[in-house]
Amino acid sequence: MRAVGLKVLKNRLSEYVRIVATGEVVLITDRDRVVAELVPPSPGRAETPGDAFLADAVRQGWLRPRLTTGEVAVPPRMPVASWDELAQELEQDREDR
Repeated sequence: MRAVGLKVLKNRLSEYVRIVATGEVVLITDRDRVVAELVPPSPGRAETPGDAFLADAVRQGWLRPRLTTGEVAVPPRMPVASWDELAQELEQDREDR
């Protein structure tokens, strides 16, 4: 475990992030008082931020995962009208002008 002041951390952040990535904990101090910790991600943590945010949203209960796990079939789209009907209505609208 290491301790580092805010000013030094700001100037050498990349170095300390690499240290944390190896598994070491870094304590962040402000005027000799610990104010935060940099710790490696927990074992179950997702690797990408988007996945991590989604997982947190599910844990907090404001997002629910979908219930089906297989591929969901999209219902076929049924046209409202045939092309001929649409063209005929368009022609009628244009004649009214």
